[in-house]
Amino acid sequence: MSFADPVEIDLTGFAGVVVSPGVPLNRHPIAAKAREAGVPVIGDIELFAQARDYLPSHRVVGITGTNGKSTTTALIHHILETAGIPARLGGNIGLPILGEEPLPVGGVYVLELSSYQIDLTFTLDCDVAVLLNITPDHLDRYDGFDAYAASKARLFAMQSKDHDAVIGIGDTASAKIARGLSARGEHLFKIAPGVCMDQSRWPSLQGPHNAQNALAAITACQALGVAESAIDAGLESFKGLPHRMERVGTVDGVAYVNDSKATNPDSTAPALAAFDDIHWILGGQAKTKDLDACRPSFGHVRAAYTIGEAGPMFVDLLKNDIPTVYAETLAHAVELCRAAAKPGDTVLLSPACASFDQFRDYEDRGDTFRGLVESLA
Repeated sequence: MSFADPVEIDLTGFAGVVVSPGVPLNRHPIAAKAREAGVPVIGDIELFAQARDYLPSHRVVGITGTNGKSTTTALIHHILETAGIPARLGGNIGLPILGEEPLPVGGVYVLELSSYQIDLTFTLDCDVAVLLNITPDHLDRYDGFDAYAASKARLFAMQSKDHDAVIGIGDTASAKIARGLSARGEHLFKIAPGVCMDQSRWPSLQGPHNAQNALAAITACQALGVAESAIDAGLESFKGLPHRMERVGTVDGVAYVNDSKATNPDSTAPALAAFDDIHWILGGQAKTKDLDACRPSFGHVRAAYTIGEAGPMFVDLLKNDIPTVYAETLAHAVELCRAAAKPGDTVLLSPACASFDQFRDYEDRGDTFRGLVESLA
């Protein structure tokens, strides 16, 4: 085995250059080098796509969008397993898909696909392709928002016309993509915002954003022919993803929810909207100097308990709207919540901050919260 720097060697005649999705093609020299040699730059999802003819007969679901990809991907995978259909989870979640064992005949590969991965993919013909939403993100990698949206749209451009597309039309960019597919006569299912759904039986799928995620998963599974009874059972038994509105326990009638992955106010806002009678634990290393994204749901909060570096600043921001205490540490905040919360209330860790002032990462923070709740029980 030999190694060489692909930027330095002659790439003429190579079948392709395989790179990590994290490589910024808009500024890394490998992109120009490969282009000069007429060699495609691809990723692991494209290698999987090229290998599909050699795998047992199967189907592929691809899920993209700015927000909600991981939850929707995991939910579709869970529903399929609940239905007894062999399924593999991969892409931007879990193990790399090339590290998984091939599925038997009739299996379904469920792939979370970031825009970076789609940029490196050219022949992935998804049996069902899902777009949840498009909002500004990763603009350091693209020549403006339109280019970012166009990257997401490529997932549908790779599809055969008889395959199914599921698109959330709650934002302008996604709705535009849906209109384009409608004009081409594609098999298209539109997911409209604000659809009334009974989420009471889905403890891990609360809030308006999870209504959209659930509806996308339901529609994708229906397109795959999954029985309605299995879909219902999967929605009810889905446990959610760690650190994303994860219910970690109920103590004396009070629910404790770990949303440690909410590291900025925009990602905390859906959690505040999802619950009532909240005792809100927030703080850490602030990424913004305001909590404006959370303000529409302040009415859901009984009291706030701030921690970490941002704790004093958040007290000043909240004290005129919400009873607020500077708890300093997560352990003290949980102790204060235990004393104040009543049966039916929710203690919500949704920090709206990075974790590095007091914890190794958001997972360490969430695991610490889980341990504190377990000690209460």
